[in-house]
Amino acid sequence: MNPFSSGTRLRDMIRAIRACKTAAEERAVVRKECAAIRAAVSENDQDYRHRNLAKLMFIHMLGYPTHFGQMECLKLIASSGFPEKRIGYLGLMLLLDERQEVLMLVTNSLKQDLNHSNQYIVGLALCALGNICSAEMARDLAPEVERLLQFRDPNIRKKAALCSIRIIKKVPDLAENFISPAAALLKEKHHGVLITGVQLCTDLCKISTEALEYFRKRCTESLVKVLRDAVNSPYAPEYDIAGITDPFLHIRLLKLLRVLGQGDADASDCMNDILAQVATKTESNKNAGNAILYECVETIMSIEENSGLRVLAINILGRFLSNRDNNIRYVALNMLMKAVLVDAQAVQRHRATILECVKDSDASIKKRALELVFLLVNDSNVKPLTKELIDYLEVSDQEFKGDLTAKICSIVEKFSPEKVWYIDQMLKVLTEAGNFVKDEVWHGLIVVISNASDLHGYTVRSLYRAFQISSEQEILVRVVVWCIGEYGEMLVNGIGMLDKEDPITVTESDAVDVVEIAIKRHTSDITTRAMCLVALLKLSSRFPSCSARIKEIINQHKGNLVLELQQRSIEFNSIIEKHQNIRSSLVERMPVLDEATYSGRRAGSLPTTVSTSKGASLNLPNGVAKPAAAPLVDLLDLSSDDTPAPSSSGGDFLQDLLGVDLALPSLSGTSQAPSSGADMLLDLLSIGTPPVQNNVSTADILSSGTDTKKPVVPLERLSSLSSPLPTQVSSAGASPVMDLLDGLTPNLSTPGDNGPVYPSTVAFQSSSLKIMFNFSKQPGNPQTTSIQATFTNMSSNAYTDFIFQAAVPKFVQLHLDPASSNTLPASGSGSVTQSLHVTNSQHGQKPLAMRIRIAYKVNGQDVLEQGQVNNFPAGL
Repeated sequence: MNPFSSGTRLRDMIRAIRACKTAAEERAVVRKECAAIRAAVSENDQDYRHRNLAKLMFIHMLGYPTHFGQMECLKLIASSGFPEKRIGYLGLMLLLDERQEVLMLVTNSLKQDLNHSNQYIVGLALCALGNICSAEMARDLAPEVERLLQFRDPNIRKKAALCSIRIIKKVPDLAENFISPAAALLKEKHHGVLITGVQLCTDLCKISTEALEYFRKRCTESLVKVLRDAVNSPYAPEYDIAGITDPFLHIRLLKLLRVLGQGDADASDCMNDILAQVATKTESNKNAGNAILYECVETIMSIEENSGLRVLAINILGRFLSNRDNNIRYVALNMLMKAVLVDAQAVQRHRATILECVKDSDASIKKRALELVFLLVNDSNVKPLTKELIDYLEVSDQEFKGDLTAKICSIVEKFSPEKVWYIDQMLKVLTEAGNFVKDEVWHGLIVVISNASDLHGYTVRSLYRAFQISSEQEILVRVVVWCIGEYGEMLVNGIGMLDKEDPITVTESDAVDVVEIAIKRHTSDITTRAMCLVALLKLSSRFPSCSARIKEIINQHKGNLVLELQQRSIEFNSIIEKHQNIRSSLVERMPVLDEATYSGRRAGSLPTTVSTSKGASLNLPNGVAKPAAAPLVDLLDLSSDDTPAPSSSGGDFLQDLLGVDLALPSLSGTSQAPSSGADMLLDLLSIGTPPVQNNVSTADILSSGTDTKKPVVPLERLSSLSSPLPTQVSSAGASPVMDLLDGLTPNLSTPGDNGPVYPSTVAFQSSSLKIMFNFSKQPGNPQTTSIQATFTNMSSNAYTDFIFQAAVPKFVQLHLDPASSNTLPASGSGSVTQSLHVTNSQHGQKPLAMRIRIAYKVNGQDVLEQGQVNNFPAGL
């Protein structure tokens, strides 16, 4: 006999499939079995039809397609015998769903079976209808199901109730037909029928307001009586679970009472006593009892006002918090978060237990408890709660410190009773977990400090002490450096000493030491080091005795590979050396920042840039705007993730060719006096610096807005004639920069007959390489400029594989001709030339701008030099 014929038993097929060692073997067995079943289907084999369908159901559960057996289900359902119908209905529920059109063919069979004299066949039909009923089938068969709700056998009534739930969900319009039959089920003694009847009533209330009012008026008292009987019933072995009689019935009844009592004072009063009885009599040492108590609490919190019951419910949740089961504690915390909005005072009594949950080892419980603590904080308990959380911050897991820090900062900011307390708590947080503090938080702290004029001395001394203890916290270091730069003389002179402070002696050298340590730490990022340079510039004016030392520290960054630090070092060194007469005004103390404006912006109610004057304003990273004429260092102090770079009128930007993620300031509009400070280039080394006019403020010219975290706008184009970039960057120094403070502007010579004549310019010069630009224009075409670049090698080694690249703004078109050679002779004995043709579409409105990169090999070693051309003659 063929082992895979239609006569093979189900168990033999299962054994053969399980004996397969590979997926391929299993597929082969299934294919053979499916082929045999198809053959039997085509031959209309009636003897083994039920066996074949049973096999198909097993194959279906393995994930193989079995659609060819769907009609076999209908044939079996149409059979007269119970065994065949049972397999047919089971196949119908497994192999089909309500989306199958073939279901329309089974409606008549279902109707006949629902009216069958055999109650077991009626049960099969109800079970199938409850699983796959569609809206059309529900409308056709609802009268039969409604009639069966009054059937003599309780099992049929139970299945009819479950089937009714499916019908009213598919067709809500039919709900009114089931209201009276469902109410009759609430008088049942059989628990199975009673539970399904209660569930049917609950779903009817959710679907139909008519049903809700009906059950409120006519069934609330009877439901209370049923629940009371269940609570007080003696031991019943058939329903007993952990010493509780049918907890499932308790829970269903409580859910229905919750629906009925919500929004109805009379129904709520009717059930108050039984809810109190359930809450007090149910044992909580078993899981079944805890489930009933939880539903009881949910019901108490949902029905109308009864303060005594709610206190009882919250006390139950408090006991849950002491349970050893994490699941029970978690659901208790969830419920308490809802309860705190209704009765915060009752929840406050369990504050100590909730705080213990914050220290739990389970991450979900810790997070939920922390959210609940945040909801519990008010003006009266903010100090003890904050102290508890900060104490725990010291020993909490690294994974949890971020969430805990954010919540503490929010609490302190929202409920701070006084500024000195706010500053103290924030310093504790910075000391313990400064690396987890977000930028907007420490920016906000600086805003508060700047407004607390009577606390400047106290704050800078407290920060100095904190730095000695916890100098590895990056955000703490930033705040320390900023405050020392602003209020360093108060630190040294002991100004503004409070009664609670201990005396401290700090010299000017000690203050500079802090900044020097911070800038030289290998873990300090670019933002921190940039802030250190700003603080040093300020201290050079306030501590004359340390000026030489400060200058030396600043000079150490003149050759830094990070353009931001290199630029600041060069600018600040120029200020210290050449501009003593204006240095004190440049480094004036930062003006008081508007707390209301900053808070409004953090809340999302204000735009990113808020103007504080009629003129244009410059974005400050601490979230407020500042007039363009503000002191230089005030505009350089802070960095921020969320402050955009100032945008120009045309929106033209350059990508940084250096490969460093530094945002570029916007290109200025014209070569004449700017109409607003926001249209000026504020960076000595930035692209497209316009010629200096007499009426441009010093702060506008000097202010440096670059920030390592600002968004970078893409390059318009990168013109290159060659091959991949070298991998090693040379340590050559930066090109000389024109000191804009000297007011020097390249002057055009008098135009001749062939158009204006422009002076030659040193575009780039390092210790070994010099680039000269010569300019010419064709008459009648002022937008296009021809540039002859001449490269001279001043070192003793020849440069091979010489490559020159340039980038320009979007409004400029650039064309590079091939270089005269790719080898640059040593010692200036020869030079290489290359022609560039640039077309400035904004000629007369925007100046020419360019960044350059030069790559070559020295003794087989790759070298890369890069810079920017800032000194194009005006009018190009």
